[in-house]
Amino acid sequence: MNAYQAVKFLHILTVVFMAAPLYNLIVVNERLRFGKAPFAVDRYFENLIKTNAVRCFIFQITAFVTGILLILLGGQSLSMLFTNSVLLAKFLLLLVLSVLLSYVHFGLQPHIEALLSQVQGSEIPPEIAQQVLPWRARRKKLAGFCLFFVITLVLLGLQVFVRFDPLTTALLLALAALFSWRVYKTPIPYGWV
Repeated sequence: MNAYQAVKFLHILTVVFMAAPLYNLIVVNERLRFGKAPFAVDRYFENLIKTNAVRCFIFQITAFVTGILLILLGGQSLSMLFTNSVLLAKFLLLLVLSVLLSYVHFGLQPHIEALLSQVQGSEIPPEIAQQVLPWRARRKKLAGFCLFFVITLVLLGLQVFVRFDPLTTALLLALAALFSWRVYKTPIPYGWV
């Protein structure tokens, strides 16, 4: 097996696995369908979201390492990371994703966890629910942006060596933004539809 092809497969697979923002938004929107859910249900959804962050850090590191390996195995210099505008954009977007994920995991999530740790019994008291709401809303908004950035990374990945027409790229970015906004605002029970 060709090492370059194997690393390319792992790189693409890793980006697919970075779809956590999509699934976190789906989880958040599904939680809303429960209405006032018992604390155990809320805690279950919260644990799904919280544990995705660690997975996503690993996938981001893997995407970076395999990207570097693709440059080197392709016989290119690491300077290509800065001279190829598409690779540079991908690198910067990956950094932005890492910063946003760090902010959510180390900044927002501890506030949510601290508030939920105060819950006694099977229901979240209204005063705690009111305090949790702004933190969750901020996290949800950031997940919408992260979803757009992940889709953009995929689009840019397709254009590392063969660029799309600028109009096609702009149209695909607009569709990515529209899809990210839709997933942020509403449940998507049938995928694209």
